[in-house]
Amino acid sequence: MRSYGYTGYLPEEQVLGQWFEVDLTLWLDLRQAGKSDAIADTLDYRDTINTVETIIKTSKFALLERLATEIADHLLQKPLIKKARVQLTKPTPPIPDFRGKIQIDITREAV
Repeated sequence: MRSYGYTGYLPEEQVLGQWFEVDLTLWLDLRQAGKSDAIADTLDYRDTINTVETIIKTSKFALLERLATEIADHLLQKPLIKKARVQLTKPTPPIPDFRGKIQIDITREAV
C-alpha cells in the first residue's frame, strides 16, 4: 500500500511529508475461514489497510524504524494476528545525489 505521511529525521520531512510504501505479511490461522467462507472468521483486510494508512498519516516520528514498529504493534493487537512482517519503504528519501530508496524490514510476534 502507499500512503502520504510525516515521518523523517529532517524537520522539513515532518512538515512537508512524503510518500511511504508498506508491504505486510501477516501470520494467522485461516482454517476456520477456509471452511466457513465467512469474513467474521478471518481478518478484514479493509480494516488492516485503514489502520496502517491512519498510522502513516497521523504519526510524526524521526525514524522509519519507529514507524514500522508502531504499525507492527498495532497489527499485533488484533486477536487473529500472531506474527507481522512490515516492510516500510521511503521511495524518494531527501538525500542529495541519492537515487535509490530506503527500506526497513521488521518482523514481530505477539507475546
